[in-house]
Amino acid sequence: MNESITQEQIDALIKRALDEDLGTGDITTRNILDDSTIWEAEVLAKDTLTLCGTEIFRRVFSMLDASCTFPGNCHRDSEEVSAGDVIMKVRGKGMALLEGERTALNILQKLSGIATLATKFVKRARPVKVLDTRKTTAGLRTFEKYAVKCGGGENHRFGLFDAVMIKDNHIKAAGDIASAVQRIREKLAQKYSIEVETTNLKEVEEALSVGVDIIMLDNMETEMIRQAVKIIDRKVKVEVSGSITLERLDELSGTGIDYVSVGALTHSAPAVDISMNFQENMS
Repeated sequence: MNESITQEQIDALIKRALDEDLGTGDITTRNILDDSTIWEAEVLAKDTLTLCGTEIFRRVFSMLDASCTFPGNCHRDSEEVSAGDVIMKVRGKGMALLEGERTALNILQKLSGIATLATKFVKRARPVKVLDTRKTTAGLRTFEKYAVKCGGGENHRFGLFDAVMIKDNHIKAAGDIASAVQRIREKLAQKYSIEVETTNLKEVEEALSVGVDIIMLDNMETEMIRQAVKIIDRKVKVEVSGSITLERLDELSGTGIDYVSVGALTHSAPAVDISMNFQENMS
């Protein structure tokens, strides 16, 4: 797991999810099985996908059944698997496997969905680097940004506290780009790099003139992006944002930009299809 994700964060996520789904207990399972019944299940990829969340998946069952094991080989995060591949096997108390199945699958399918979409964008964008955004699910940002990295993407700022990005409303509040940059430098000196969002070539020229570190080209047509890149002339890094689709990457990858930031990686990635296939009673 990513070093930025702690065991405490993983356990807290699982506890919230289990409390939501399990509550006081699975009344169906607990009135059919007894606590000594042992089962084994195969976790099967039904789509071709990039894995993310395998350690969290295993932890769900370990929290419900400390004696739970995962026999054989287990695929790991960032690995690409094909439809029909066995991701891992789980062996433990049948009650724990049934009670944890949906929680474990929900997390694995969601995070793998983000990683899978990120992989598609990364492969198509080369040599341009793919960044995520702050358009994440409340409370899940750490995990969703980790999933982007599993797919080969890179993390933009984590939150509002760790990087300076001057956007349109900041510019309106300050009066213009130059004034906004000046205020930041007066208060923060060179502690942070400065990125400025621009929407036209005049703003690009202004941002360049005050020596920012990154210029974002927001919702520009491709021809304007080419003109902006020519004006910038590799003096600073260039990021493109807004209306970034897989199909559009074919033309953007040849414009000379450095980055594309894609909110869809985290806010619109479809969950992939993964199932748990239970074997016969092994008690």
